[in-house]
Amino acid sequence: MAKSIRGVLVLAVVILFVSSMFVSPAEAGGRHDHERPNYPIPSIWDGFGRWLTAPQSMPAGANVPGCRPSRAHPIPVVLVHGTIENAAFNWAALSPRLANEGFCVFAFNYGKNDYLPEYLSAMTDIASSAAELRTFIDSVLQATGSKQVDIVGHSQGGMMPRYYLKHLGGASKVHTLVALSPSNHGTTFLGLTTLILGFKLSGVPISSVLGCVSCTQQFLPSSFIDALNAGGETVPGVNYVVIQTRYDEIVTPYASAFLSGSNVRNILLQDQCPQDYSEHGGIAYDPMAAQNVIEALGRNRPEFQPTCSLFVTGFFG
Repeated sequence: MAKSIRGVLVLAVVILFVSSMFVSPAEAGGRHDHERPNYPIPSIWDGFGRWLTAPQSMPAGANVPGCRPSRAHPIPVVLVHGTIENAAFNWAALSPRLANEGFCVFAFNYGKNDYLPEYLSAMTDIASSAAELRTFIDSVLQATGSKQVDIVGHSQGGMMPRYYLKHLGGASKVHTLVALSPSNHGTTFLGLTTLILGFKLSGVPISSVLGCVSCTQQFLPSSFIDALNAGGETVPGVNYVVIQTRYDEIVTPYASAFLSGSNVRNILLQDQCPQDYSEHGGIAYDPMAAQNVIEALGRNRPEFQPTCSLFVTGFFG
């Protein structure tokens, strides 16, 4: 009788032990690595179509309900689009790439002028857009239970978060800022800014009259850019990675995208892959740029070398 009782107890312990091996970490009260999706990667033409026909939509892989950062990628990623663009176009390729890698990805539209078409975004005052970013990041932190996010931004979206980091308390909430072709030092816009800023109505630059205040703020000379870079271009505690193409026709000169600071890594794509001909818009669809983004969000090794391939701007990639 005693042996049979011991046998039943041993069997019960074995069943409990084995069954515990199949309890998910979430059920046990911990985070778990969510199953990786397999989103297709759209072309820039697909993204352009979404830009115009579904401007308020989000790219595949972004804002997935219930997404929790995995052990492999414990920090959620916030995507910040560029001037005039929206998330649907800017991140049509990179958002699903990151999601397929196992990242929790979040995106939003900001900087809307109500009297302009809804597909035009990031056109209002940059400081107010940075406040929108602050609100969005706070919502991501609350939704994921994370203490920090990583930011990946393009053009103004790579520069504007620096205002958030420097002036709106964002430094403690951001681990890494990865910037694709950012307007960190403004732009000469191929020498056209003098003409644009010189054309005024009632003393207001024509770019602002047409509804793009952020354009005016990025055109050189710019008091906004001067103030942003005064006293140091970075803040302590945040990693900065700038990824730029030699063929940038919007942020000019192209090297003005790069930052100075001990916590900065500046990458020129053509130093890695001479056959990369991406330009300003195409860099967000560039597979070599995407490899650098994924590396920057992970080990961030200075010696990293992407797998190179021919890429002729975004429109022919």
